[in-house]
Amino acid sequence: MTLVKFNPEKKNSALLPGFNDIFDSVLGDTFFSERRTTNIPAANIWESGTAYHIELAAPGLKKEDFKVSLERDMLKISSDQKKENNMEGKSYNRREYSYSSFTRSFSLPETADADQIQASYSAGVLSLQIPKKEEAKAVSREIEIQ
Repeated sequence: MTLVKFNPEKKNSALLPGFNDIFDSVLGDTFFSERRTTNIPAANIWESGTAYHIELAAPGLKKEDFKVSLERDMLKISSDQKKENNMEGKSYNRREYSYSSFTRSFSLPETADADQIQASYSAGVLSLQIPKKEEAKAVSREIEIQ
């Protein structure tokens, strides 16, 4: 039996030279950074006295890329994109397609006025304003101390 030294710090071990290079090219850092399995935009949600607010960080998209729908009390925001790297007339060994999609769902409270929802997209942020029903709006008044 022959003992073979193994050094995990060294990329190409003497045991299988070149194997690590192949493995790294398939499952290396670029694989996970370029081909994410999930790409869900972050959301900020807050409440003011008159409305609920949702902001989705989605840079690089256009307002036409979004689909906002409401079914019962469930607000659904989705996007489905397909990009092709079309290099006609060129000889290449690798051609990549990019598909990205996401769906975010938010349950609306009973106090939300679903008929008056407004959405806008600016500077990479999709903003939705969901007004509160009149009876749910915060009523403030000063109370006199006697």
